[in-house]
Amino acid sequence: QVQLVESGGGLVQAGDSLRLSCAVSGRTSNRYAMGWFRQAPGKEREAVAAMGWSSVSLYYADSVKGRFTVSRENDRNTIYLQMNSLKPEDTARYYCAAKESLLGRYYSESGAYEFWGQGTQVTVSS
Repeated sequence: QVQLVESGGGLVQAGDSLRLSCAVSGRTSNRYAMGWFRQAPGKEREAVAAMGWSSVSLYYADSVKGRFTVSRENDRNTIYLQMNSLKPEDTARYYCAAKESLLGRYYSESGAYEFWGQGTQVTVSS
């Protein structure tokens, strides 16, 4: 069992940057694949970025490639999502998710994840 707490969201203007953090606590000795998802009002939850436990296998949605970067800092048990060149269409609630997995692959399907944070709101004004 792990607990995930996101932070770093806020209200920014188009073109600005934000860095979201996801603090992982609990059974952090296990290996977890991690993902960042977002959900805008009236839309389905979608994968933004994901990584395998070794951080070698990475996934980015086409809409964020070249702008967002996912990373992991193991000694702090923290996952980050660096978001640059933000657009109004990036406005959503962003969620961190974890899946216990010994495989090195990422998972881009929300149903694959066992643990979720409460989310942090990102609002980008034009």
